[in-house]
Amino acid sequence: MENALITNSTGILFVLAANAALWFFLEKKTGWKLFNYVPPLLFIYVLPAFFSNLGLISSDSPVYGWMGDNLLPLFLVLLLLDVDLRSTVKVMGRGVLVMLIGTAGVVIGAPISYFLVKGWLDPEAWKGFGALAGSWIGGTGNMAAVAEGLETSGTHFGLAVIADNAVYLVWLPLLLQSKNMANWFHRFTGVTNERLTRLKTSASELVVEKGKPEMRHLLYLLAIGFGVAYLARLIAQNIPELPPVLTEGTYRILLVTTFGLGLSFLPAKRIPGSHELAMALVYLFVARMGAKAIVSGLAGQAIPFVAGGYVWIFIHGIFILFAARLFRMDIHTAAISSAANIGGAASAPVVAAYHDERLVPVSILMALIGYAVGNYAAFFAAYLCNLVS
Repeated sequence: MENALITNSTGILFVLAANAALWFFLEKKTGWKLFNYVPPLLFIYVLPAFFSNLGLISSDSPVYGWMGDNLLPLFLVLLLLDVDLRSTVKVMGRGVLVMLIGTAGVVIGAPISYFLVKGWLDPEAWKGFGALAGSWIGGTGNMAAVAEGLETSGTHFGLAVIADNAVYLVWLPLLLQSKNMANWFHRFTGVTNERLTRLKTSASELVVEKGKPEMRHLLYLLAIGFGVAYLARLIAQNIPELPPVLTEGTYRILLVTTFGLGLSFLPAKRIPGSHELAMALVYLFVARMGAKAIVSGLAGQAIPFVAGGYVWIFIHGIFILFAARLFRMDIHTAAISSAANIGGAASAPVVAAYHDERLVPVSILMALIGYAVGNYAAFFAAYLCNLVS
């Protein structure tokens, strides 16, 4: 918006960062129960949307392009450094397969649910479904990355955020209360007490703490992140595009993801502070997506988009139940597997702590695997949605 009150890049960055900081400050200091139902993510997205649509900040500043080119690949690399596939498989065993089948449920459920509601949505709404797939397979970082790779409009990203939170309000309590159905569930899946004992013992011995970050650690992380971003851009520019899904932006995200996963097997994964720095950049980026949204386009499409989300989550749940029965898994593993997909690193530890506090460390590792596969699988889900659009 050319006539906006704040058009300067520094001023816009201040508004976005202050908005993100405000909601985490309120969550930490007030203890409001509101945040048990509506996470800061929704507010971080919605307020900049209103700021830009009301003319407080510009919605087309060059700073948004700079953030997409530089901050997004940076936080992706940092998130993936924490992935520890060996430890997760060692502790969870076939439980990892339950999560991955749940991921398949998200991928397959995307085109089915989109097909059912597409008549009430814009032709480009499939990109919003792709972004939501990123969130439901990995997390907020994947959601932002896939949205950027698909060039998802701010409006369709906003619909994905709304659906994400609307479904979260129902699905998270179900995952928590599933603990009370343990006896029935274990009879249904045929899990043994030996499996339960081994899981909890192995999980309690798992350590994921990397230590307190120092200044030099942050410099290491920035050097690694920007280096990977630069390399991915150089390669992506020379790969033939196959629009609308396989564009230069998509290639860049997938290359960054691949390089980040490769680094997770090297000593770089032991650098402290990577997750904290990455998540700060993720929420700043979500605020950026909000600032580019057109609020007027949200109202008419929100109900069918959310309805599609509920159909979608039901399909995911069926896949989780099938996998738990197939591999004879316990209710704790099934709930954490679903939370690691749908809620990511923010929700998986909450579900794990409610079921058994000893499972918190492994729930974090499960969520990190979601980060690892999220971009690949979400782009495929977007491709399937495009086929039925």
